[in-house]
Amino acid sequence: MSNPSSSQLALLRLRLQDEHKEIESRLMHNQHYGKGDSLRDQTGELSPIDNHPGDLATELYEREKDISLLEQEELHLRRIEAALAAMESGSYGVCAVCSEPIPYERLDAVPDTLYCVSHAPRNIVSDRRPVEEIFLQPPFGRTSMDEHEDGYNGFDGEDAWQIVESWGNADSPAMSENRNATDYEHIGIESQENDGYVESLESFLATDITGRYVTVIRNREYEHYMQGEEGDHMLEDEDDQA
Repeated sequence: MSNPSSSQLALLRLRLQDEHKEIESRLMHNQHYGKGDSLRDQTGELSPIDNHPGDLATELYEREKDISLLEQEELHLRRIEAALAAMESGSYGVCAVCSEPIPYERLDAVPDTLYCVSHAPRNIVSDRRPVEEIFLQPPFGRTSMDEHEDGYNGFDGEDAWQIVESWGNADSPAMSENRNATDYEHIGIESQENDGYVESLESFLATDITGRYVTVIRNREYEHYMQGEEGDHMLEDEDDQA
């Protein structure tokens, strides 16, 4: 890597000046990304009060995007102007932090820079998370009793969510935590979990009010129970007579 020569500096100056003119021309012709007119003039709406908030959602989104693009262009202009001022003062090509020469290869790639690679300003993305997430671990937060008490079988936050979720949500089988889900009936959290009973046989064994006479209800769960070879077919007649 090498430091820029006088001819290279002259070329960089021309590039910066041309880019400065180009940005100013672009801003002038597009009225600073539409900021020359108010949102009311652009949409023709006298007031958004009588409309549903969603009616202006697209226009608001485009307005926010235009503001971001305008800020980027203005920042670029300030960087170019700062670089041209550094050329006039003779400090161009030297890092503003460590005073070390900036290699020409970097200046050629980023002509408006005033910093070397090591000291270039960077947008730092914070790893800090909202404090509310402390109460959301494990899932369903403090209402998930399964995580706090061993052997807990009562109603908790997860069960409450399953009831609400059973009425539908925006998920699809592709987004389900159940990777074997192929339809909308099995995309919920623990959708295969027994509803209203713990053991399978509780869903097809019934007694009278005295609890003495047992009846077998041959429902779908019963068929699955027998097909899984958990039951004894030899006892079916005895169960029917009980």
